[in-house]
Amino acid sequence: MSTLTSLETLLSKRHSCRAFLNTPVARCDIEQIVRVAGLVPSWCNAQPWQIVVTDHEETARFSDALKEHLQSAKPAPDLLFPSGYTGLHKERRRTCGFQLYDAVGIEKGDRAASGTQMMENFNFFGAPHVAIISSSVELGGYGAMDCGGFITAFTLAAQALGIASIPQAAIAPYAPFIRDYFDLAEDRMILCAISFGYADKDHPANAFRTTRAPLGEILDWKEGQ
Repeated sequence: MSTLTSLETLLSKRHSCRAFLNTPVARCDIEQIVRVAGLVPSWCNAQPWQIVVTDHEETARFSDALKEHLQSAKPAPDLLFPSGYTGLHKERRRTCGFQLYDAVGIEKGDRAASGTQMMENFNFFGAPHVAIISSSVELGGYGAMDCGGFITAFTLAAQALGIASIPQAAIAPYAPFIRDYFDLAEDRMILCAISFGYADKDHPANAFRTTRAPLGEILDWKEGQ
């Protein structure tokens, strides 16, 4: 098997896991994932990513504290959220949402059930571990872009060890609380969380897979005359 085929296989097997087993991951495996993810390129080799990882007990405490904070919090993300989703972006987003709802048996228009499912983001889908990803404020969007490469590599390194994951932007609106909770410096920009652990393969939330756009939607050839 070629190296490219191996990479494609790894990418194909990775998915956003939305239900985890209550089984901690060995610290040596977590350290290996972070080390491998750190091999990705970054502008001027700045390596802006910093990671806070919770153990099983701390994940539960953080979840409880965050859910309590949500009751009175106003969103204050460090990185602006998308201003909207239109065209293909809207179509892909809706398709992903409907796939999840169909998998877990939520009927269209059932806002109570969809709200309950949304709150699973703050239970971290039962994952034993959460990684909080932050970048340096002074590096702005380019630091965030570099961290995107790190996040991708983290999920692939985890998958290579049989460990499931899901990057979550849902926590980003509560950046000030997260900085305070983990005693992070004010110059750390909170980007997202990655919940990870071993997948509950029998849970219906893990029964679907999203599709990827064909080349015609993303590749534009420019040829000389």
